Amino acid sequence: MNELSRRRVLGVAGAAAGTALLGLTPSVAAAAPRTEAAAGESRWRGSTSANGWKILAKAEEHTIEGSGRTVRLADGEAATLLLHVARRFHYEIDALRTGDVTGHRTDRAVRQPYESNHLSGTALAIRPHAYPQGVRGGLYAHELLVVRDILAELDGAVAWGGDFDVPQESHFEVALAPDHPKVRGVARKLTTWRDTPGRGAGTVDVFTPARREAARKFTQRAH
Repeated sequence: MNELSRRRVLGVAGAAAGTALLGLTPSVAAAAPRTEAAAGESRWRGSTSANGWKILAKAEEHTIEGSGRTVRLADGEAATLLLHVARRFHYEIDALRTGDVTGHRTDRAVRQPYESNHLSGTALAIRPHAYPQGVRGGLYAHELLVVRDILAELDGAVAWGGDFDVPQESHFEVALAPDHPKVRGVARKLTTWRDTPGRGAGTVDVFTPARREAARKFTQRAH
């Protein structure tokens, strides 16, 4: 059995264990009516993506700190939020390798509305082939705890595809419109952390009781 197959088999049990560590039932952790299923593939039309951000013809390439990898994202707050996700994945879940992360794209073909957020540079996918659309349970228990901690830390400014009706556990997106005050507020907080020694990605212990409780409460509130 190769590593990807082993991860998928073990990940089902891991995801259930992770929700138990947060004090949630699997049904609560899985439920999130954020998207509607689309039959087959269609072309996204219009000038904005599903989250209300302007669709871009091109996006700037940003470095994911500590990994040596880059991803194309919308400049400003969107990049700040999503790069934080990618950095924490790299430091706390698994080292990112070439081709692991995709961001902005110009192909308007989508299977689900949330995929349109790539068109505005406000979504990224981490290892989409390992965590394909429609499949749950790809994360080990400790990996799921990290993801839940990240989401709580970002206070709803970023959403995870693992919570969608049609899941995609590789998918992270800016969940709010560009003029939402939380987008700027959370991005400002992350910038402060990034510039403060001993704060931010790579410095977090998700197993402390306080962080686990905060993640549990946020997850319950969000769903």
